[in-house]
Amino acid sequence: MYHEEHVPGLNLLVELLDQVVREQVGDSLAETMSRIRRMSLERRSGIPDAEERLLAEIGRIPKDQLRSVIRWLSLYFDLANLAEDYHRVRILDQRAEEAESEGLPRSESIADAIRQLCESGCTAAEMQDWLDRLAITPVFTAHPSEAKRRTTRELLRRLRDHLPYLEVHPHDEDFQAALSDLTLLWQTDSLRPQRPGVMGEVERGLFFAEALWDVAPQIYHEMRMALARYYPTHQFELKPFLTFGSWIGGDRDGHPFVTAKVTQATLGLLRKTAFERHLSYCRELKKTLVTSDRQAAVSDEIRERLATATEHWPELSQRLEEVSPNEVYRCYLKMIEFRLEASLGLANVEGDEHVAYQQPEELMEEVEMLRDSMLEHQGRRVVERYLDPWKDRLQTFGFHFFSLDIRQDSDVHRNALREILYADLPEDQKVEEADWLKRLCQLERPEVDTAKLSEMTQEVLATFGVLADTMAVGGPKPFGGYVISMTHQPADVIAVLWLWNFVWNQKHPGKPRPYLPISPLFETIDDLERAPIIFEAMLKQPVYRDYLGQQARLEQMIMVGYSDSTKDGGYLTASWNLHQAQERLAEVAAKHHVEMTIFHGRGGSLGRGGGPAARGIQSLPPQAVDGKLRLTEQGEVLAERYDNAVIAHRHIEQLTSATLLVSASTPSPEMENWKEMSESMSQAALAKYRELVSHEDFLRYFDQATPISEIEGLPIGSRPARRRARKSLKDLRAIPWTFAWTQSRQLLPAWYGMGTGIRTLVDAQGGDWEPLQEMYQEWPVFQATIDNAELALAKADMDIARDYAELAGTAQESIWKMIDEEYRLSCGAICLIRQQHELLEKIGWLNRSIRSRNPYVDPLNLIQIQLIKQSRESGEAASEEGTDGLAQMVRLTIQGIAAGLRSTG
Repeated sequence: MYHEEHVPGLNLLVELLDQVVREQVGDSLAETMSRIRRMSLERRSGIPDAEERLLAEIGRIPKDQLRSVIRWLSLYFDLANLAEDYHRVRILDQRAEEAESEGLPRSESIADAIRQLCESGCTAAEMQDWLDRLAITPVFTAHPSEAKRRTTRELLRRLRDHLPYLEVHPHDEDFQAALSDLTLLWQTDSLRPQRPGVMGEVERGLFFAEALWDVAPQIYHEMRMALARYYPTHQFELKPFLTFGSWIGGDRDGHPFVTAKVTQATLGLLRKTAFERHLSYCRELKKTLVTSDRQAAVSDEIRERLATATEHWPELSQRLEEVSPNEVYRCYLKMIEFRLEASLGLANVEGDEHVAYQQPEELMEEVEMLRDSMLEHQGRRVVERYLDPWKDRLQTFGFHFFSLDIRQDSDVHRNALREILYADLPEDQKVEEADWLKRLCQLERPEVDTAKLSEMTQEVLATFGVLADTMAVGGPKPFGGYVISMTHQPADVIAVLWLWNFVWNQKHPGKPRPYLPISPLFETIDDLERAPIIFEAMLKQPVYRDYLGQQARLEQMIMVGYSDSTKDGGYLTASWNLHQAQERLAEVAAKHHVEMTIFHGRGGSLGRGGGPAARGIQSLPPQAVDGKLRLTEQGEVLAERYDNAVIAHRHIEQLTSATLLVSASTPSPEMENWKEMSESMSQAALAKYRELVSHEDFLRYFDQATPISEIEGLPIGSRPARRRARKSLKDLRAIPWTFAWTQSRQLLPAWYGMGTGIRTLVDAQGGDWEPLQEMYQEWPVFQATIDNAELALAKADMDIARDYAELAGTAQESIWKMIDEEYRLSCGAICLIRQQHELLEKIGWLNRSIRSRNPYVDPLNLIQIQLIKQSRESGEAASEEGTDGLAQMVRLTIQGIAAGLRSTG
């Protein structure tokens, strides 16, 4: 049974849930749940025939009550996750208090990183250099791995807000409020009725970004305090280092519903959100900064700006009549409020379009003017508390909130260019590839009748048109970069530059072309190996080198994909190739005097680069980080990391701390030997993985021994679940691939091949495990690889997985044995490296959490298997509509298992 006493508040929530369920369904469900939980515990305890009796019990449950069983278990995990997060917040507060009482900063905080650097001998000048390089950018994506709808999230938020009152000072009113929200949860369809639209996903991203408005200034404040504490005699210049990005509404790779019009609408919504936030904060300040000029003087600049504004905008004069003329700052904020309202279209000023802000620098200038006046007249404390946070928000969010990335597949650009450049040539006169690249580098701009182009090519040009028009008015800040999926050669990058140049000159002839960051994305094992060669070839092209030279400093963003590389080569090989690629890319950048930012395309699950963020960052090559971190935040990660302001703050401070520390770290003298060992393990693991996925029965096994078809039918994302009909591993999207293995409790993408890779190396070393044990203790790269695999193996369950395997019929015979043997080999190898007897032996709290959840997850898995059998036997399609069908019930189990494992894809 889940030990509620380990998670304060959970027992109380479960009691309230039981009360609601009895009211809604009746006492019989409570009795059924009691039997299921008891039998599940017996099964986990190894009592003979327990699973048979549990399956028989499930088989006797009427269909309508089975739905309620699934709902109860799913809601239980929602409440367990909510209580765990609440408990985590309390632990964070407790640790902060303990650290403060001891005079030390909290572990993995910004202050802790500054302390470590200071104590290691980092001078103030060196620290300033790191601050100048520091750049942290989490990027939200809409990858469809979040199985919970937004309405459910909102109800869970309200329950979270009830918890402190229920636990500390419970009143009947608090209980009634919680019961009301639990009743709504029970009566609400937990699955979306249809796939969300792209703009719905944009709004969902903003829903989870609410906490960031307050978190960002906290991070800057803590950085200033830490610098003052450990370098008290030095005055640092702190430039903006924290920004946020998004792919939602810009990622069109394999997504036909992300069009130029959608991207334009996304930019409009993001801009509107930023203005609304600034306006709301301005109104708060207007109520707070009621300083009288009879008590504190005001600068002449403030008075002059107000006088000019009222002269130009009579409507403003009318508004100021209601404010005391002695409250000059309040009048000044009233002016800013007026201009922000005009920027949102809420205030119209005839004859003067300059009332609305065009650039964030205009608002920043007015905030700085207010700030300077208050500093000049004994208002330092007020500035630090109220105006510095606004300045930090302006630097972080500007007028764009998120910087939007555009992503498209390289083949789409190549096809567009073939149409544009050679549309009038007969087929037998098509030029060779080398001549095509040469023509690209010359940036020729032919006259093109766009009406004759294909719909896709017109859409490509329209997308660049949105980029051009937006940057012509708002500058480059609304965009983070243009990401090229499946970059295979330098021409893929030059193609985007050509298109950008072509469209800009069509839309804004004669005007200087802005700089648009172009980022190649290397995703497969082969492309990761070739990435440094491609990068160097890019830099050797004069036209591209000149393009980089448009910037104040030569900078290049390069993205590496964790999901597709793992799907392509297996976990161990992908982990090693990603590390190697980043090291070699950094060498190329240093050789050509280019500042490089690696953009990490990580997923939330362990099979897609997930795991603890700080651990992952500290395992990166220092020279490839060099103070800069850009990474995707996908799917369920948005909810886990950003739905709670305290947890969001902790996550951002860990990102910042880890980035500083890894950048300043020095390599171990043993590293070259460790690299050779890693390469040896990688080769053996790759061979083992490819043996499995190339087996003639593998795809049939995957289709039948996992709920992949049911997952692809889930309405959890606007993007189609498949790129094309599934004929090979390459055709599978990485997210449903990982999602399906997780649901079936095999979690294969996060460990398969590791055992063979390790065992092969140990055998080659005469059976000696000590070199690997030392490598684990001393090298963060190998430590993170092993620790993440250990967690995945601990979450996997081969007994449940075998039940799924039986769904595969004859395909099971050839594939299951390979999976089961590799699982056992991987578990043993990791235990020997970590010198322990069982997985997670040295992480007691995590081991207990997984073990206590299993008896509740297991029934959901067994129910899902039974429903899949019935669905396939009856021929009911996984995508069949309706709320009473087997497919719908399978979807409910998918959601429940995802909540129980706290992982999807």
